[in-house]
Formats: sequence, C-alpha cells, structure tokens
Amino acid sequence: MYSLGIDIGTSSVKVSLLDIGTGACVASSTNPEKEAPIISLRKGWAEQNPESWWKYLCDGIRHIASTHNLKDVTTIGITYQMHGLVCLDKDGRPVRNAIIWCDSRAVDIGAEALEGIGYDRCMLELLNSPGNFTASKLAWVRRNEPGLYAETKVFMLPGDYIAYKFSGDITTTGTGLSEGILWDFSHNRRADFVAEYFGIGSDKFARVVPSIGEQCRTSGEIESLLGIPKGTPVCYRAGDQPNNAFSLNVLNPGEVAATAGTSGVVYGVTDLPKADSRSRVNTFLHVNHTAEAPRLGVLLCINGTGIMYSWMRRNFGTGLSYPQMNELAEDAPAGSDGLTVIPFGNGAERVLCNRIVGSGICGLDLVRHSTPHLLRATQEGIAFSFLYGIRIMKSLGLDLRVIRAGDANLFKSRLFCRTLSTLCGSSIELYNTDGSLGAARGAALGAGFYRSPEEAFANLDTVARVTPEISWKSPLEDAYGRWTDELNKAITQ
Repeated sequence: MYSLGIDIGTSSVKVSLLDIGTGACVASSTNPEKEAPIISLRKGWAEQNPESWWKYLCDGIRHIASTHNLKDVTTIGITYQMHGLVCLDKDGRPVRNAIIWCDSRAVDIGAEALEGIGYDRCMLELLNSPGNFTASKLAWVRRNEPGLYAETKVFMLPGDYIAYKFSGDITTTGTGLSEGILWDFSHNRRADFVAEYFGIGSDKFARVVPSIGEQCRTSGEIESLLGIPKGTPVCYRAGDQPNNAFSLNVLNPGEVAATAGTSGVVYGVTDLPKADSRSRVNTFLHVNHTAEAPRLGVLLCINGTGIMYSWMRRNFGTGLSYPQMNELAEDAPAGSDGLTVIPFGNGAERVLCNRIVGSGICGLDLVRHSTPHLLRATQEGIAFSFLYGIRIMKSLGLDLRVIRAGDANLFKSRLFCRTLSTLCGSSIELYNTDGSLGAARGAALGAGFYRSPEEAFANLDTVARVTPEISWKSPLEDAYGRWTDELNKAITQ
C-alpha cells in the first residue's frame, strides 16, 4: 500500500510515494526542473497561477506512474505554501492569480484592521495582528478589484485548491483558517468578526474538515487523468511550516522544528495561547490541535533566507553547485573577516514588524574579501536572522535546547548548521525527510493505517547531530553585533 504526499512549494511541486508498511520513500518527482516563476507586477507583489501548481503536480504524478502502479495508492496528503489566497468563481476556476505568502500589498489593510477591530481583542482572540495574511489579502481584492471580488464564489488556500482539484469538494481546515487570521483562539471557532470587519460574507468560506482525517475523496476524472483509484481519500492537509514540524515528529509542547528553503522558519509547539505584542512571531493551530489537548505552533518566518543564497549562486557562484558553494564558504573564517550580509530582500518581514528593509552587503573590502567571504557572510547573515527571531521566541517562554530540521536546503550546509548551533547554544538534529514525505505519513495516519504518531515515525532516519563550535563563539558574537548595527540603520532609514 502506498500513501501519496504532495508539497506545493513556491519554487516547485514535489510528489513522493511512501510505502506505508516499511515507511520508505519508493519514488519522488519535483517539477518544474527550474524554479517556478513568481509574478511581480509591482514592488512588493508576488503572485503565481494556481493552474501551474496543478500542472506541475500532474507532471510529477505521471512521472511516478511510469515506474509504480498508482492503483495501490490508498490515501493522499497535501502540504502547501502558507497564507496564499486563491479565489474561485462559480465554475471552480481561479478568477485571478493567487496572491502568495511573500506578497506585501495588504500590510496597510492589516494595520488598519488591528486598529479597527481593536488591539486588545486581536491579541486576546486572534493571538496575532490581522497583518499581511489571507484575510487581509482578500480584503485587498475586495477594495481594489471589486469586479473580481464579485466573481469570487469562495476563497481558499493553495492546499485547499489542490484538494478541490482532486475531489471537486470545497473544503478548508481549522489550521488553514488560523493561518489566514480567521480563527478565534478564545472560543475555539472561526473568527467571523474578522470577516465582518472586512465585509467578507460567510458564504465565501469553504467547509471546515479535520487536518488529520478524511477530508474528501478523489473523483472518477482523477482516475482517468492520473490513474489514482476513484474514491481514494485525502486524509491530511497542512501549511508547509506546521507540516515541516509534523514531518520531524514535532507534536508536543517544547519541541522545535526549523527549515531554510525559500524562506527560513523556526516553529515551536506550545499548549498555552501566547501572543507577541508586536506580532513579530505568530501563533497558529498545530495539525494535532484539539479543544481538549491544545497544540499551538509559534512561528518565526524570515522571507529572505534561502532565496538570498540562491541569489548569491546566480550572481557570484556561477557554475557552482550548492555543495560546492558550501565547501568554498569554509575557506573564509568565522565572522567572515568583517563582511556582513543583511538577507531581508524578499518583501515585508514580519519579524521586523512588516517593514521592507531590503538586503545589503556591508563592510566590503575589495582587497581582503573574495567569493568565500561573500558566501560565508551570506550563511552567517541568514543564521543571524534566525537568532534575531529566536530571541523573541525565547522571550515568550519557548525552550529551544534542541532544534530538529530536515537534511535539506541550507541545512545541508554543515557550516550553516554549526553557525546556527553555536549562536543559539542548541544542538541541531537532522533527519532524512521532507514536506512531501511528512504529508504522506500524515495521510496514512489520518486514514488509520498508522495507529499513532509513534508508529508513523518509527522509521524516521536521523542523519546527523550538530553541536556548537566553541572556537567560533566569540567571532560570531562580534559579527552578530555588527549585523544588528547594520540592521538597525536599515530599519531607521
């Protein structure tokens, strides 16, 4: 029996086939071969065509079908880029491009809503400012594109759209509502008062289904199109960061997960409703939340991390692979000999109170510095941005003694891992998993093929455990001081 895991990312769509019995990944496919485009018609805007996600997904499933019989797929799990907005018309077609997570056009609308709804109520009941999340993005469409808003029968998240394409059912989850800032934590229900403030009718909401458990079933059209049997249940759906935590078996208070893909994230689980007074970090329902056993995820998100390193590759690492770049970066000393990189060049940053400060290279000495310094300073700058947010999380009482991460993206760089471990004073455990495999495990759990999370993760492979590099501590602390000085200058400009 197989479980099919789907990861709708910003750069690509990955599909993996999990053998439920052994817990092994037997096939995977990532599309497109090059990074998927982001449409940016204006500064701070970021859009993608939802139909392109479906095309990439179908391409991946067909690739897997060339070597494996998909009639043995018994359940499907979906993870997706968070906070996106997909608007469908009465015929189930997108009325416009999806406004994705790193789009910052709704920042001012969210700020207005914080004042209009009331700061105290937002902090108490939403645990967040309305910010630049899905509800605010839909309010932007209503205000600026009234014709398209009128055509919108229902709004949804990227993962909801994929589930709809599989089944024809219009559904969402409680975790999805919380990531759109449409969940009332005080009363454990949909936050209709937010929708009322924005003038969003209740008829535009999708039906709520569990994050783990049967959500919908595939249609006969899908069997004809992709070979997956009609009636196969979709049994798991979660945004990429809660799913990354789930993938690493981070389900209980005090457990922490991290990732460094296009964006960088640290995600800690708690059972206490806490709000950062400035909404620099955000709280959402975790995938295993129940009213009886609350599980909330405190999320630090930094837009400009992996994308900063990919920019360096395009402009300074031409012809080099990421492993070669990582190896070259080790030729520079800890602290990068005074070179500083600010990585916040991918839109408004929540951790900086939704400011757009951009990226920067500071302290460049044309005589002393070379490519290794640039590459190491970039990795250090990204690690510094993690530390900046982690200190906020620690102020909220979260414990970060051990950080779990998948052996992927920037965490494949042991230099980056050692840098972050040294700065945080925490060990980092790396596992052989990814988002699509986490979604596949979640689907098998939701369908009842695994009786417990312990059984679902029994075969999760540990790759490495990284500990602080004591000799780096002093130069990294000095470098972090320079980094924060440069960041404060950028913030006050």
